Amino acid sequence: MNLLGISAYYHDSAAVLVRDGEILAAAQEERFTRIKHDAGFPKNAIDFCLRFGGITAKDLNYVIFYEKPLLKLDRLLETYLAFAPAGFPSFSRAIPLWIKRKMFISNDIRKQLGGKEFSGQLVFPEHHESHGASAFFPSPFEEAAVVTIDGVGEWTTASIGYGKGNRLSLLKELRFPHSVGLLYSAFTYFTGFKVNSGEYKLMGLAPYGKPVYADRIREKLVRIFEDGSIELNLRYFHFCQGLTMTNSAFADLFGGPPRPPESQITQREMDLAASIQAVTEEILLKIAREAKRLTGSENLCLAGGVALNCSANGKLLREGLFRRIWVQPAAGDAGGALGAALFAHYQLLGRERKCTGTDFQKGSFLGDSFTNDEIKRFLEGKNIRCRFLEDEKALLEHVASRIAAGKVVGWFQGRMEFGPRALGARSILGDARSEAMQSQMNLKIKFRESFRPFAPAVLEEEVGNYYDFSGESPYMLLVAPLADSRRYPLPEADRKRMAESEDLNVRLGVRRSELPAVTHIDYSARLQTVTPERNGRFYRLLLEFKKQTGCPVLINTSFNIRGEPIVRTPENAYNCFVHTGMDMLVLENCVIEKEDGEGSPDTAEKKDAYLKQFQLD
Repeated sequence: MNLLGISAYYHDSAAVLVRDGEILAAAQEERFTRIKHDAGFPKNAIDFCLRFGGITAKDLNYVIFYEKPLLKLDRLLETYLAFAPAGFPSFSRAIPLWIKRKMFISNDIRKQLGGKEFSGQLVFPEHHESHGASAFFPSPFEEAAVVTIDGVGEWTTASIGYGKGNRLSLLKELRFPHSVGLLYSAFTYFTGFKVNSGEYKLMGLAPYGKPVYADRIREKLVRIFEDGSIELNLRYFHFCQGLTMTNSAFADLFGGPPRPPESQITQREMDLAASIQAVTEEILLKIAREAKRLTGSENLCLAGGVALNCSANGKLLREGLFRRIWVQPAAGDAGGALGAALFAHYQLLGRERKCTGTDFQKGSFLGDSFTNDEIKRFLEGKNIRCRFLEDEKALLEHVASRIAAGKVVGWFQGRMEFGPRALGARSILGDARSEAMQSQMNLKIKFRESFRPFAPAVLEEEVGNYYDFSGESPYMLLVAPLADSRRYPLPEADRKRMAESEDLNVRLGVRRSELPAVTHIDYSARLQTVTPERNGRFYRLLLEFKKQTGCPVLINTSFNIRGEPIVRTPENAYNCFVHTGMDMLVLENCVIEKEDGEGSPDTAEKKDAYLKQFQLD
């Protein structure tokens, strides 16, 4: 039984192949087209999934699209009519696209799959059914409360459900225009970041500020009820009728217009970030309490774009409402493709679901991989010299020693990750003990804002020695505080300097822990716990690094520059390596080092051309 799940036409298009309940392959379209958050039909991702499964479109029994397009059109039309004539510019841009393509998605899917070649059935679950299915069905739980929160699907913006065995029931929902995701995105826009892309920047900026606007947000913008439902004051928002998230009333409320993108970040933006983060965490905690009340479960599953807010997830875990929390690694719309396929397998076809105590996500290593022979052919075709270290022990010893010496390594191993996080297959690695590494990797390698924190990858058996955390966080979706024993007390002079300066670089320059490159300003970190079963060679590299240095922690950030999708192929990886400040590239067993004279860009113009091909996110 071959099921193909698809998400498309909004952002983060993706395809997933599920066979008899097993997740065989999954990928986002952006990895193939090199367009960040590509919303187009995921033809390349579909081709990969079919190729990986050894089938063609004629072998598909079902294709499941992650939402109901006509129900979404109903919401758009009703919203435009409610705000007419104010919404006409937005209406005039959106409706022609619907008439041309989105109203005929069934025909489009069949056409893209080869017309008559695909003779299976098409299924259209609701958007939050897909999110809920992606949260519960791959989870390690036999039963769980299920919470989904995002901007908006068709009409639903959040839901509470209950999953048991092979069944998922949605018990309660919040409906558009009242949306936690849209509220957070409004502040993303207002602080100068890109909506549906920069929300994680807002989350990372929050610890630099104080929640001084939180009461104003509660009093003017959003009414919060005890069950976590909310009511937005639409007087301050523009997303229903316009092309921006906020309006002049919103700007007046917060002392001036939105921050222009790429301009200097001021204390206002830091405080706005802290404030909306605090309000969002309050709302999520109330929703979780309601989910606990409705279901009585000890387990919680999360999905939807807001579930990528790892700071809120960490706080929720520390509250102790639920014994265990599992977050879908591809929690946004890409994961909707996975949920859609699993929804059909379990909910519609009634197939049995057996829990083994571990999740069904396979570490989220669900993309394509490349053999050493394929990599060698690419390198030879480009006349690129490499050192081939066939013995894994020798490879790991060499890479670990170079990281310990302060080198930055592009690490390309095994199957590509599904979801927005690099988990040790398409990663850039560095020494978490280095004082200079955070700014070096941000400014010279990622070419992104200096304030943004990096995540630590840590041996799971060592995590309790470094963080106030127990258990697992395999997908970098939980934030935890650094253990007191690993923190450095701040001298009074540094405290005063940080308090008096609005310059983020001044605050970043203060050494506050044994792991300065992965310790945020509030001593927090977005954890990835690494195990031999899930992470294979990456685990063994961490083990070797610990053997050489005594430290079981590495910086792990995604293998890309700002605005670029995570690399997929050896060619993508080499191009990124060449045009950045990385020192070493490891493509499976092939090692390329700039000290050996390989991997330097031909000209500054070529480097600039590489950087400019990606739009800033």
